[in-house]
Amino acid sequence: MTFHYPLAIEKWAKSLVESYRKTEKITNIEKKRFPSRAKVIEITEELRELLFPGYLGRTNLCWLNAEYFVGDKLDYIFGELSREIAFSLDNDFSEREERAHREIEIFFSKLPMVREMLEYDVQAAFDGDPAAKSLDEIIFSYPCLVAISIYRLAHELFEQGIPLIPRMMTEYAHSITGIDIHPGARIGKSFFIDHGTGVVIGETCEIGNNVKLYQGVTLGALSFPKDERGKIIRGVKRHPTIEDDVTIYAGATILGGQTIIGKGSVVGGNVWLTHSIPPYTKVTIEEPRLRISENQKI
Repeated sequence: MTFHYPLAIEKWAKSLVESYRKTEKITNIEKKRFPSRAKVIEITEELRELLFPGYLGRTNLCWLNAEYFVGDKLDYIFGELSREIAFSLDNDFSEREERAHREIEIFFSKLPMVREMLEYDVQAAFDGDPAAKSLDEIIFSYPCLVAISIYRLAHELFEQGIPLIPRMMTEYAHSITGIDIHPGARIGKSFFIDHGTGVVIGETCEIGNNVKLYQGVTLGALSFPKDERGKIIRGVKRHPTIEDDVTIYAGATILGGQTIIGKGSVVGGNVWLTHSIPPYTKVTIEEPRLRISENQKI
């Protein structure tokens, strides 16, 4: 039996296109143009070069060329980001472009503040990890700083009401670091995630200053409230509040929008919490009993 490659391709293509018409919820043909994920990732990395000048991207900066370099990069980002923001909006395109320009002006004005927050975060990582030999090592190699820096950029866009793009940015960070921070979360200064893999921070989570998390920590929702039609109610607080100076150890799970972890508290590894604890509380689980058996030679 002879295999007719062109005919087979035509058959498969027709079948797949027919499935597009049946599954309209995940099909975007002749509809809206969305922001490019690849372009959003590129813009994110361009912004990170501005946040850490001389570390990322061009490394031969001096004070004589710094302003020229920054101005050139801002000009490039302005054009690229304004187009992607315009694609994320629902207005007429001319109105979308106008709003995109306004939003970027606001966003760019916040970048010095974002850098100040990140300096606190870098120092918190150095102070919180005895394995760190320098601030340079943290900037170059700590995945938590990648995730936190992208989160801080995305959060400002989220607060400005920009759809899609902030989440695309933080999910990019999630994909390369294993740290999942929703751009809607509110996080204070001097934030450190040691190791980081598996950390989840939900949309309505509020985190104070000088908070330290370890790997595998979940700050999640206890349940999803639904309306009379059984639809999830959005826009309500679903995730916990972590007050200042709290440490949460590896594998701990803290759930619920009404759950508050009081200032200065310590939550031990693998703890499961769904209720508030007062300030300066230590919560641990009982040490498990170990059964140790000697190997028996046969």
